This record gives sequence, C-alpha cells and structure tokens, in this order.
Amino acid sequence: MSDKKKNTPKLTFNSLWIYIPIAVLFIGLTFFNSGSMGSKNLSENEFNQILKDNDISKIFIYNKSYAEIFIKDESLSKESHKKLSNSPFYRKGAPLYKYNFGDLQNFEKELQKAKDTYSLDFDKGNDSKTSMMDTIISFLPFILLIVIWLFFMRRMSGSGGGAGGGGQIFNIGKSKAKLFDQDTKVKTTFKNVAGLEGAKEEVQEIVDFLKSPEKYTRLGGKIPKGALLVGPPGTGKTLLAKAVAGEAGVPFFSLSGSDFVEMFVGVGASRVRDLFKQAQQKSPSIIFIDEIDAIGRARGKNSMTGGNDERENTLNQLLTEMDGFGTDTNVIVLAATNRADVLDKALMRAGRFDRQIYVDLPDLHERREIFEVHIKPLKLADNANLEFLAQQTPGFSGADIANLCNEAALIAARNNKEAIEHQDFLDAVDRIVGGLEKKNKVITPKEKKVIAFHEAGHATVSWMLEHAAPLVKVTIVPRGQSLGAAWYLPEERKIVQTEQMLDEMCATMGGRAAEKLMFNKISTGALSDLEKVTKQARAMVTVYGLNDKVGNITYYDSSGNDGFVKPYSDATAKTIDEEISKIIEGQYVRAIEILEQHKDKLTLLADRLLEKEVIFKDDLIKLFGKRPFEKDETKENTNPITEE
Repeated sequence: MSDKKKNTPKLTFNSLWIYIPIAVLFIGLTFFNSGSMGSKNLSENEFNQILKDNDISKIFIYNKSYAEIFIKDESLSKESHKKLSNSPFYRKGAPLYKYNFGDLQNFEKELQKAKDTYSLDFDKGNDSKTSMMDTIISFLPFILLIVIWLFFMRRMSGSGGGAGGGGQIFNIGKSKAKLFDQDTKVKTTFKNVAGLEGAKEEVQEIVDFLKSPEKYTRLGGKIPKGALLVGPPGTGKTLLAKAVAGEAGVPFFSLSGSDFVEMFVGVGASRVRDLFKQAQQKSPSIIFIDEIDAIGRARGKNSMTGGNDERENTLNQLLTEMDGFGTDTNVIVLAATNRADVLDKALMRAGRFDRQIYVDLPDLHERREIFEVHIKPLKLADNANLEFLAQQTPGFSGADIANLCNEAALIAARNNKEAIEHQDFLDAVDRIVGGLEKKNKVITPKEKKVIAFHEAGHATVSWMLEHAAPLVKVTIVPRGQSLGAAWYLPEERKIVQTEQMLDEMCATMGGRAAEKLMFNKISTGALSDLEKVTKQARAMVTVYGLNDKVGNITYYDSSGNDGFVKPYSDATAKTIDEEISKIIEGQYVRAIEILEQHKDKLTLLADRLLEKEVIFKDDLIKLFGKRPFEKDETKENTNPITEE
C-alpha cells in the first residue's frame, strides 16, 4: 500500500463534528414533541377575556413564573382559537397558550376571585419544568472548553504533518522529518550546483560511502558518522544537501533544528529518538538537519535563566544517538549552520561530525559558473557579458547571484524589452548593492554641490593611493539611504597589510576632507564613512595587533565568550581609544593633503559629476590620466564597497 493511500483521511464517528447535526436534530424533536412550538404568549387582557369566556380547561403553573393554558375541546372551534389550533405545530392535548403572570401569589388570588365570580370550572395545578435550551446553555461553557482543548491538542500533535503524524495527542513526540525516497525523488543533482568544487568532492565521497561501502570498509575503515556544512548565508549549504539527496539513491530525512523545539518537556528528545529509529529501519540512509545551531548551542552558557533545560536535553539525546552505545548503524548525519562558533564542542568532535566542510563565498571563476546556471531559463540579449558580470559582483553569494538574475529580468520586463540586456544586469547590481533609486527625492543645488565634492573626494584620494581599491564609478544619484556613492572593486586578498588598511581608510575619509577643503565646513553626510573607519581602526588596534603602542596583542575571542567581560584594564582602554583616534585623524589629515595637491582635478571631477551625475572609470582616466603607479587590475576581486 502506498503512503498516499495509507494517509487518506477517513470520516469516522470518532470525529467530534459528526455529533453536531445529531444534537441539533435531537433538540428540534424535543421542542416539537413537547408541543411548545405551537403555543402563543398571551397578554393580560387576552388572558382575562379567555378566562371570562370559560374556555379554559386546565391551568398548569410551572416554576412559579409562567402558566400553560389548555383550552376546552368544544372551545377550539371558536374564531379566537381556531387559527392557532389548526396550526401544523399544534398537537391535540397540548397547551395552546402561555402566560407570564408575574407574582404567583397575586395570580392565584385573581384566579380564585374569577372562579367565584364567573362560576368557572377549570382545573389548576403546580409543577416544575426544565427547558432543554436552559440545560444546553448551562453546559455550554464546559462544551466550549472541551472543544477548544481538543482543537489545540490536535494542532500541537502535528495533525497530518511529518513522518509518524496522525493528528493524535500521542504522536506529539514523533519526528517531523520529511522523507525523500524512491517514491518522492529529488531532482537536484551535483550538476545543478555550480562552484563549490571542494565541498562537492567532500559530499560526493559521502554518497560513495552509501552506494558502495565495501570499497572503504574492506581495508578496515569506518564510514564517517556525519558532516557539518559551515559557511555564510546563501552560499549553497542546503543546495548541497538537496544534491546529496538526489544523488545518493537512499532514504533521505530532512528537517530543521527548530523542528525539535516544543513547549512540552521531553518532546525534543523523543523526536530525536524517533528520527534515528526511522532512519535505522531504512538504513543505509541520510539525516539532514538544517540550522542545527537551534539545538546545538554550547551547554551551560545561560544556566541562570533556567530556560535551556529542554534544549539541552534534546542536544544530549542527539549526542547519544550519533555516537553512543548501540549506534553501529549505517546512518550518516548531515547538518548545516552559519553559526559554527556557538556549537557545543561535544557535537563537533570526531565520531559525530567527522568532517567540517566550509562552504565559502564564490570566487571569480565560481561566480561565472553560478551565473551560467541561473541564466539558463532567462532570455538574454547578445550583449550580455557574463565574464564582466562575474567581475562586477565580488562578494556575492550564490543566492545573491540568483536574486541578481531575477532582478535583471524584472527590470527588462518593466521596460518592455524582448530580451535581458547587459545594462539590465548592471542596473540590477546597483539596485541590490545601493538600493532603490530615489527619483523623487528633492535635493537643493547647494546640497547637490556638497554631495558632488564629497563623492569626488573619495574618487580623487582612492585614485592617487597605491593600495586603495580600484574605482568603478562615482554617482550622486540618491539610492536607498545614501545621497551618492563611489563604487570600488577591491582585490580578493587572503591577508591585508597595514599599508593597505591605511590607504583604504584614507580613501574613505576623502569625502569629509573634500568638504572641509572646499567649503571649510563639514556635514553629517559622512556618517557611514566614519562608522567604517572606526571599525577598521579598532580592528587594527584590538584584533589584528597592527598598532605599535598597544603591541602584538589581540583582544578577540573566537569562542564568543567575551560578551560580558572586558579583556583589558581601564588604562589599556584609554590607550586603545587614543590610538584609534590618532589613526583616524592621521588619515583625515593625509586625505586633505592629497586633495590640496590635486585640487584642480577634484574641482574638475565635481563639476563633471554635477553635469552627468554618473561617471565611470574611463571618464576618470580622461580627467586624471593613468594612476601614478601601475597595478594589475585583472586579479580576482572581493566585496564591493560604496563610500557615501
């Protein structure tokens, strides 16, 4: 029997809602059988008239509040009673009228007085009567509480979702992992994963372990228990796991770390046990846990709060299942996270996650491969240059490139083009990195001039410094929160020297320096510049040990345990602040000196910016000539930088 057939919901009498129409029908029949549906409420005058006419055979007083009036058979043919007695709702022998009399003692005195005065022969009786509707209303709060409780229990038990879910409260501890096997094949393969050559080799070997384990175990080796995919967001960790699912041809259980988290104590550990039990039954198999830091954080860090016990119990159960007594099964665990620094050391040891596969941001060659994957469904114009686009997108992850291609397609469609042109891709880069162009932003001519000199200052200083990043373009078109930007294409460096950092800081301070030089005033437009250079200077002094006075020492803790502890004294803190200020002010003075030497070029560039609003590298070569030093600019590049 297939899973689809087995999981088809069936209507049974165990369902709560099947009793609702039965209850409604029962209530209706009760009212109908009682004959009360054919009764009419009498006013005081109407009752007195019927009483005088001696039409009443019986009066029954119920609950000391109202009376039911029975009419004599010979009186039913009268015009005053005929219409009501012939009603389909009236049953013979039932009361024809109801009368709410008010005070019982006064009512009985009036009845006795009328009986004596008019020589009436009706019978009178007293009784108590319970209304079905009153009974239902009295029990309604309890019924509502039961219904609400059943509803939430069904929701918390994971009705209809995940392996082992059945909508029952007893299945709350079942695993929520999605199973991919021969019935639900994954179409993603390693051919769909561009770049990531090293990571693909590692996970390809895991697939080989599962396909032909004898090749590795015949020499006495053991199949690895797990592999941890680590890297920045958007680099393709989950995509690699999908490719493993598509290539391995074995049952693949996929879930997120947050799927183990539940409000009930012990549920997380129960779900871990159930997950590994299912995987062992279908071994050889693969378990993939995305965002494992949700349950894998180091234990004991927040013990004062008391809120970590359930998460730690879940982690302890995971550690036991991965490598404990009786875990000699052919199950491999893949996990992904971008927070490897917060994971528990017991989780990272060999025997659990034997391999840590770092999935880094793609380089130039890998970016071109990723572009080729994402442009396949797109309709491109002949002038689209993928090599140039790969150079213009340093620091982009695979997800960023996918977003870029989609954004370029939207821009082309917005302009009613038949194909996506190269300029559409460039506009998409500007849109993603710089933000949306603010065409309606009102800027006065005076502000525009200040912005033009600010951006020209960035461009001029960076053009004259050897280690500053090569300029791509300068613009004073407002985008996002910035009023203008200078775009650079920094080199992809594995290490950065002191001179390189100082040149980059000097180029960043060039905007404020140009404002000071040309207008003898400074503005708030350099906020992002100041934030950037302050972080760089602090890193030089406290992280990288690049300051002579503080010395070859770092206050950086890679374990992340220094959040509430200052690792240096107050005297050292004062020295650090002084050195940071000295570095920044030194580069600011240096930028002013460079701009004073090339003031004519600065003015020329600012005027051209005011005229054209956007200037590219070729325009700078025409204005400034070649840079005063030769530099190989064909090297691969890294993160794009914009100076506002």
